[in-house]
Amino acid sequence: MMASLRVFLARLKSLERVPNLESAADELQSYLTKNFPIFVAESSDGLAGYLVCRIDDDVVWAESIFIQPKYRRQGIASSLYLEAERLAKELGGDTVFNWVHPNNNVSILFLKKRGYNVLNLIEVRRPWSGEELSTTIKVGENEFDY
Repeated sequence: MMASLRVFLARLKSLERVPNLESAADELQSYLTKNFPIFVAESSDGLAGYLVCRIDDDVVWAESIFIQPKYRRQGIASSLYLEAERLAKELGGDTVFNWVHPNNNVSILFLKKRGYNVLNLIEVRRPWSGEELSTTIKVGENEFDY
């Protein structure tokens, strides 16, 4: 599933990727080594989805979430997020923090439905070598390449 998530995220940037199982295994091992909380939703035929959280001091971040396409829109992501929100409350927080691609409308709509509607920070960087940016996004009075 982690490999499928990386393919999906690449497509948000108009990049074509194939699932890389070795890279996904390394990513999972990294999460396990760092003791990141991982919430899993199971189905009768395997895994339906997962949510990996990262904890920085008392702040909970939704590091990675993915639901298998055939299990979407069945409340699984909401159930997983509820676990992350409980974890945030246990640590004295009020929210789970999220990094979201600005054109990831599926995630943005999901988060808005759960009450996540405050834009906190934006990541600003220089273009990568050879990166082709095809879109612009306006935040307030500022326009950024994307």
